[in-house]
Amino acid sequence: MESVITPYIMAALFFIVAFIYSSVGLGGGSSYTALLTLFGVSTLAIPMISLSLNVFVTSVGSFNFIRKGHARFKLILPFLISSIPMAYLGGALKVPKELFYWVLLISLVFVALRIYIWQDTTIKLNIDQKGKILLSLVSGSVLGLLSGIVGIGGGIYLVPLIIIFGLGSQKEAAACGALFIWLNSVSGLLARFQYNSINLSDYIPLIAAVFAGGILGSFMGAVKFSPKVMEKVLGTVIIVAIVFLLKKVLMT
Repeated sequence: MESVITPYIMAALFFIVAFIYSSVGLGGGSSYTALLTLFGVSTLAIPMISLSLNVFVTSVGSFNFIRKGHARFKLILPFLISSIPMAYLGGALKVPKELFYWVLLISLVFVALRIYIWQDTTIKLNIDQKGKILLSLVSGSVLGLLSGIVGIGGGIYLVPLIIIFGLGSQKEAAACGALFIWLNSVSGLLARFQYNSINLSDYIPLIAAVFAGGILGSFMGAVKFSPKVMEKVLGTVIIVAIVFLLKKVLMT
């Protein structure tokens, strides 16, 4: 890595990110990707690292949210049907570095807007069950493709989408987000192992850090923490990432 940041500092940062994200049912792929970008890691390696970290965090998160009865499989299934094959497709693609940076930046801005501006926004859907399924299928395909391309598990879009359209509660959205991220990250990883593989042994400290953060964060999120409080903490992390990533984008 080209960064002067020590592996221990990086591991500590990634532990904090995993803790915060997992508490609201997310894997942290957006912030892992942003941090790795700022630390000078190759854009070819970043998606595979982020997807791997997503898998470790959300495997724990999925278990904790399911165990507490927050998962609704009928809600998540249509998203998964279309997203999993598209995540595989995205993982097989190679995108230009500049496009990679812009897609990541736009995704972070979207999340920040959701937390601070659209927090209480809901859209009443006057459509039947077939219409909701079609919306889920279309949304899932787009999110899956993004997941495979840039290493974002897609839950960072799915969780607010479920809440905005009134498809489920915050806890149900968090549970669906964890499952969605895990499955799409696995799908994207399978493609990257086949087409864009890298050696992950150098990143074992980061994997251990996010696994520990994911265990603690998902447990506290499913049992104790208020989703609104953790969203505000998450928003602070996102804004800091946006500022530094914007500087990098404008300098490239």
